[in-house]
Amino acid sequence: MDVGERLKVIRKQKGLSQRELAKRAGVTNSTISMIEKNSVSPSVSSLKKVLQGIPMSLVEFFSDEGETSATQPVVYGPADFMDLSVDDVKLKLVGKAFGRRAMAFMIETYEPGSDTGEDPYLHDGEEAGLVIRGQFELTVGDEIYHLKEGDAYYFDSTRPHRFRNPYDEPCQIVSATTPANF
Repeated sequence: MDVGERLKVIRKQKGLSQRELAKRAGVTNSTISMIEKNSVSPSVSSLKKVLQGIPMSLVEFFSDEGETSATQPVVYGPADFMDLSVDDVKLKLVGKAFGRRAMAFMIETYEPGSDTGEDPYLHDGEEAGLVIRGQFELTVGDEIYHLKEGDAYYFDSTRPHRFRNPYDEPCQIVSATTPANF
């Protein structure tokens, strides 16, 4: 998916100028312009910050409006996951056809050197996850935690947090976030 083009289309659909979106999101006008031109690739936290100015969640941003299902599947294969990836942070949402969800259940892959952005982010709800491969660094508040395969986390998402993989191998996490407006 072309993140810049998608942002531009949604911004225009909402009747927002680049300047107005920048003001609402608390970023510079040039930031919006560079994202829309694909001059820069925003981090997860940066994209979430920009989308708050619309307001819109990452799930809504990456979903296809036409995707609805009269009957909700119970089992989902990899082809049924919704891709919410930004750069080297690969996010796959399980149950993309599930309508009004209360949680976002994801498979996350952090490539070596990737992170969710320099600035920690926060939101209402809770987050939990289990490292199924590799290792990564989790920052919650002022604490930095080093998690490896088999370790798990659970925290209140109103605390500033970020995810980072400073290691030489990819890290894969199975996670859940509430509410689902990730």
